[in-house]
Amino acid sequence: MKILLVEDEKLLARTIRDFLVSKGFQVEVVYDGETGAEYALLGIYDLLILDIMIPGINGYQVARQVRAHRCTVPILMLTARSDLESRVEGLNAGADYYLTKPFDTRELLACINALVRRQGTQMDSLTFGNTELDLSTCMLRCGEKQVRLTAKEFDVLRQLLRYGEKLIPKETLLARVWGYETNAVENHVEVYMAFLRKKLRSIGSNVNIVAIRRMGYHLELKDHD
Repeated sequence: MKILLVEDEKLLARTIRDFLVSKGFQVEVVYDGETGAEYALLGIYDLLILDIMIPGINGYQVARQVRAHRCTVPILMLTARSDLESRVEGLNAGADYYLTKPFDTRELLACINALVRRQGTQMDSLTFGNTELDLSTCMLRCGEKQVRLTAKEFDVLRQLLRYGEKLIPKETLLARVWGYETNAVENHVEVYMAFLRKKLRSIGSNVNIVAIRRMGYHLELKDHD
């Protein structure tokens, strides 16, 4: 599960990140509202943890921007502002839950698990053709055969499955999988496509990853005739 944490108190952000990583989550941290909104709208995160008093646009504005773009990622707001008006404003802005500082890490974890459960079966798997990607275990399955993907292979294939037959540009894959602040280049994408094609073949998948030169990738079903 991939979490975006928007928190400008760097010590607190590091503490939260380390705690969540120890519980098996992937966590990316940004420190201002504009970057938080930009990253959230990539559509690659399963949860947004959002402070309210942050540089640039505040947490309320970030939440409103995310919801205005029809992004349904669950939003957990963290803030020292515990008054009723602030909580109401946060919920009206699009937050799913409101946790006040200071908080116990056990309560934070319970809130995260509750928000994840609300997503129901929508988060369980992605399928294309005869192939299924289990989003909770990173297992790629075709019938009785299965193979485990690495974290990066999982992120790449998840994006491909979300687009399906529609073209996803290389630049979009780089941004959504490796992030904006990365030294990764297009060759990294090509390498992981080769890894994924090999694993798809190993389980007898009828899914083919098609490269469109200078444009990107899309999925199609193999013709067995």
